[in-house]
Amino acid sequence: MKIHATAILALLSGTTSAFQTPKPNTIIRTHTALHSTKERKSPTVSELSRQMRDMQSQISQNEEAALIIQALRGKNMNDDDSALEGLEMKLIEFDDVDSSSSADSGDRLPYEYDPVALKIFFSKRPNLIAKRVAQVASTGGAVIGNFILDSVSGKLKSDPDLEVRRAGELRDTITSLGPFFIKLGQALSIRPDILSPRSMVELQKLCDKVPSFPSEIAFATIESELGKPVNELFSQITPEPVAAASLGQVYKATLRSTGEVVAVKVQRPKVLETVSLDLYLARELGLFTRNFPALSDRLDAAALLDEFAYRFYQELDYVNECENGNMMREQMKVLPDVVIPKNYPQYTSRRVHVAEWIEGEKLSASSADNVGALVNLGVITYLTQLLEFGFFHADPHPGNMMRTDDGKLCILDFGLMTEITDDQKYGMIEAIAHLLNRDYSEIGQDFVNLDFIPKGIDTAPIVPALTKVFDAALAGGGAKSINFQELAGDLAEITFEYPFRIPPYFALVIRAIGVLEGIALVGNPNFAIIDEAYPYIARRLMTDNSPRLKAALRYMVYGREGSFDAEKLIDLLQALEKFTAVRDEGDGSAFKVDGVRGSKNVGTAGDFSGSKQVDASGSNGANTNLQATTSSERDKKTVREALRFFFSPEGNVFREFLLEETVNFVDAAGREATQELMMNLGLSNLPMPSLLRAMNPNLSPEDKQMVQQMRKLSQFLVGDFDGALSSQRLRGVLPVVREYAPQLREFTSLLAIRLTEKGVSRGLNWASARLATR
Repeated sequence: MKIHATAILALLSGTTSAFQTPKPNTIIRTHTALHSTKERKSPTVSELSRQMRDMQSQISQNEEAALIIQALRGKNMNDDDSALEGLEMKLIEFDDVDSSSSADSGDRLPYEYDPVALKIFFSKRPNLIAKRVAQVASTGGAVIGNFILDSVSGKLKSDPDLEVRRAGELRDTITSLGPFFIKLGQALSIRPDILSPRSMVELQKLCDKVPSFPSEIAFATIESELGKPVNELFSQITPEPVAAASLGQVYKATLRSTGEVVAVKVQRPKVLETVSLDLYLARELGLFTRNFPALSDRLDAAALLDEFAYRFYQELDYVNECENGNMMREQMKVLPDVVIPKNYPQYTSRRVHVAEWIEGEKLSASSADNVGALVNLGVITYLTQLLEFGFFHADPHPGNMMRTDDGKLCILDFGLMTEITDDQKYGMIEAIAHLLNRDYSEIGQDFVNLDFIPKGIDTAPIVPALTKVFDAALAGGGAKSINFQELAGDLAEITFEYPFRIPPYFALVIRAIGVLEGIALVGNPNFAIIDEAYPYIARRLMTDNSPRLKAALRYMVYGREGSFDAEKLIDLLQALEKFTAVRDEGDGSAFKVDGVRGSKNVGTAGDFSGSKQVDASGSNGANTNLQATTSSERDKKTVREALRFFFSPEGNVFREFLLEETVNFVDAAGREATQELMMNLGLSNLPMPSLLRAMNPNLSPEDKQMVQQMRKLSQFLVGDFDGALSSQRLRGVLPVVREYAPQLREFTSLLAIRLTEKGVSRGLNWASARLATR
């Protein structure tokens, strides 16, 4: 079975999230009939997760698909601690640069990426260009030439073994040519829209570890950059580096001023010069390829290089890395079990970076019991970066994630970051909501918001094709019922005949989540990324005050039909409970059993397990009838985290969301109880004043459906209100009511006002009708 790589990636992502860049100005052919989805119930998150897991398993039987899955999960990433045997990295040395001159004069290299300034600088130095071209040609000219020739001639497509051999030769050559080639190869290794699956796998084996440079040069760099001798800055420093990579090497040291143990990173000599020259030459080659439509129509190499180069220059500036690290450290305070090393701006310059030394081990190499929980926390961490702060760690790989000695998750290295716009943040959440509700007519606009499709493109023609693809993917009967050949063909048609592209930020998102998934699957074959990502999405929907996410929350619960669905809301609330468990306790287990999570008794509420401990002391005897065996148990009771969240300050958006439904529920339940009481007393057939009938109308079918749904929600939060259980469970809620009394008073005041308004409105309508009949 032959499936195009980008079509596979679209299936694996679950939201058609990656696409091949096709020929411009083309419109997709309309598929036959638009499948009707109104009669099908939208899948729950757990059902969608199971369907996607089955689908991945089925697709993985295809060789190319299996390779892409491996690449996305970082299975082949080379994160060795040492350099390849016999490796020599070739750099260009030149000293005819006036550091006091401006970049515009052409006598100084720019510290920020500026292709015009680079062109001015190197056009004055043809000898350096010739030297580097000769160096690249002698090192790997034959390898690079053979790869390009075989690619253009089509041999690589027809001969998989040749492709693997050529990609391996290219990988080894890239490593010896220095930082630019290594970083470019790593960036391309996650782009299935550019490279074939086999080439991706081989390039992921690139090793960033290279031989160290002499410590006397590193210490001289520290002194010249920081303005003090090394022994005045550090009371101790390792004589040799503890790690060395293509851009720099790291020493373990102790600050003389405070005694803190730190990691000192020193940039490799001549890196800026060599990288700048390589970027200039590569960009000139990219511009030259624009003269050949057969190449440029498929890939604008110069534009791709500009995006890559901008981020690369940021990574070369350690001051930027220090600022990024401190910003990330501040933002991640919302996750107590996530550790971000402290950075030291006073000891940092463009080529020297000092940060807190963290003891631990690579998360991917750890065998600790809590690795699975830390992976779940990692998913929440990256989603928090991505969707809450819009400041995303752009170099996620196993070596940048550690398990600290005290069992926390540590994230390292913030030289490369990506910023996400509000449109992209909200767009991802809206796309999930539309997918869950099978509202494919809206997904076209989601693609525009996410930068998969250029703004101004009419997305209406794609809806029939998306409907066909997703209905097939989410159909009943499991993965075995899906015709993957047909499904992949439909996706390939979409990706080739409509102007899709993979935004650079989204390739990084796929990589980060894929790497976490790869680590998790080693210890937990049943790990599903959708299950772990949804808790954060649920919390974000129920706490964000932005109009777009308020609308998305309403859409998630009410769907396209506008009918309140308690099961969907309970699904969100359970996911929120899991988010809280992962965030606050490092507990990634799905839900509790009989009130117990692990070995900790957290109590129960209703027919579901409780999850939040509250202080019940000082309740003036309100809970004296609750069963408890010790004073500590009397003082601490557990309730649902969802109930605590409803009353808490952070639940303000959620309370506002539920206010109207609560008003309708209280009103309808009151009318229902009144009518039932009158019937039981035998008064239902007695004539009633028209005003009383107007103020107490019979329940409509919609009212009865709403009451049923709200009772289901109430049962989830506090249990049944029937029989002897009622008073006991209500008394158990009292500690929460007391703890969040201000929020409860505000909510009940609003509820009373709205109920009064509803009653006044009925009275006015009755009076108007009476006046109209006179």
